[in-house]
Amino acid sequence: MKRAMSESQYLDEFPISAEYVCLNHAGVGPPSQACVGAVQEFLWEHSRGMHSFDDLEFIADLCRGRFAELIGSDQEEIAFVRNTSHGLSIVAAGLNWQDDDRIMVATDLEYPSNVYPWLDLEKRGVAKVDVIDTSEGFLGTKSVLKTIHEKTRMLTVSSANYATGDVSNLEELGNLCRDHGILFCVDGIQTIGVLPTDVKKMGIHFLSADSHKWMLGVMGIGCLYVDSAIVEQVHPPLLGWRSTTNRWDFDTPIFDLIQHSGKFEEGSLPYPLIAGFSHSLKLISEIGVEVIEKRVNELLELLAMNLSGLGCIVGPDPSVRKHILTFKHDSLDTEWVLEKLAESKIIVSMRRGRIRVSPHFYNTEADMLTLSDRVGCLLKD
Repeated sequence: MKRAMSESQYLDEFPISAEYVCLNHAGVGPPSQACVGAVQEFLWEHSRGMHSFDDLEFIADLCRGRFAELIGSDQEEIAFVRNTSHGLSIVAAGLNWQDDDRIMVATDLEYPSNVYPWLDLEKRGVAKVDVIDTSEGFLGTKSVLKTIHEKTRMLTVSSANYATGDVSNLEELGNLCRDHGILFCVDGIQTIGVLPTDVKKMGIHFLSADSHKWMLGVMGIGCLYVDSAIVEQVHPPLLGWRSTTNRWDFDTPIFDLIQHSGKFEEGSLPYPLIAGFSHSLKLISEIGVEVIEKRVNELLELLAMNLSGLGCIVGPDPSVRKHILTFKHDSLDTEWVLEKLAESKIIVSMRRGRIRVSPHFYNTEADMLTLSDRVGCLLKD
């Protein structure tokens, strides 16, 4: 049974709400107080007496386990990374690419983190990038199917489009990859923590996401998932004392790589950040991702109705809108709207000429009304 939290508890966990309407979790969200407290506690304890290796590894293992539970994987399939780009770059640089391997990616729609590592491979002659046709404005399964080549090795996508909010049908894409023997890589930062994810059911082989968006953690820490069935195909591009089975024997160098995702953690870990990340994951788990998804979707439905009533063009289509909403109004300059909302202490962002709104579970109906009412006032100015 997932914990039911009162609205006041939500707000207590995120004191930013006392002064701001924070609706930018697709950008940089505020860390939970659970996260902040855990970082502070770790540093306070560490400043008064060094943690033992066992203490540090317990903190790391607990966080790995919580992330693994969140995405439906095993703990040994999880490695800590600095950010989403770091994890995707490990896959790009480490996979045992063969001659003429090809990678499918929608370069026009993807965030640069899920474009540049693959274009770099093409530039260096390691693999060829096949650009998925997105002339319809979204990543469609039919377009992916048309792009498949006999040498296609990988499909890489974002779980949701960072600019439009369109949610990818990962299970459908995963089934397509299974049918064609293609590796499936996902930039998961725009959905992990707000939408349910099951990497096994979805057929995902690689997933990278860091904690500062929907997982309510801090910048500088995230996780990379690598399916245990293919982890031997990826050689760690960075190596250090943690990469080997003999990691705790500093006097006897034995170069025997760990046979799971732990080999991607080459050196000392950022334990204070991990401690904070772990407590944010605990909070998400206690509430339940399904509960969070339902709550966020309800808030956006209210906002979409209000903004549409003001004559705003609202997206994405409800069929692919779950946690991010975008809007613009033909009579208002979008940059000006962004500036005026910021002056009113409403935190949103602008992507590709539209205002992007991304609330989390602690936001309220009043927050949605505050935003739509402010837009209404701008239309009268």
